[in-house]
Amino acid sequence: MLFGKFEHSIDAKNRIFIPAKHREKLGASFIITLNVDKCLSVYSFEDWQKYSEKLDALPNTQSRNIIRFIYSNAVEVQPDSQGRVVIPNDLKAYAGIEKDAVINGAGDHAEIWAKERWSALNDSLDLAALTEQMIELGL
Repeated sequence: MLFGKFEHSIDAKNRIFIPAKHREKLGASFIITLNVDKCLSVYSFEDWQKYSEKLDALPNTQSRNIIRFIYSNAVEVQPDSQGRVVIPNDLKAYAGIEKDAVINGAGDHAEIWAKERWSALNDSLDLAALTEQMIELGL
């Protein structure tokens, strides 16, 4: 399970440091793809396989655009000896990552956010509504 929040900067070569706690769970290489929340999702191969099985089980007529969005933008990455991975330009642009980023755990995957987007998301949370939703879900 991936959890926690870490702030790192992306360097001039589009490399970002993936925290050791996340690398341990993600493995020697892993998958990064787009997320509809305008961030990037990071999956271990095991969790990517589970996610792919869910996608592949959906009726093609209802899911083909979702499948195209997810698979066509997925890349396999391997951390270098310093724990950094290269974020392709198109993924970086989609997520709005220019310099500072937040890498957070989201259970079965991690997310990479532009720091500004992460801050805006958290600033916009309605805690009363979130509390109500948690109660409704039995949390």
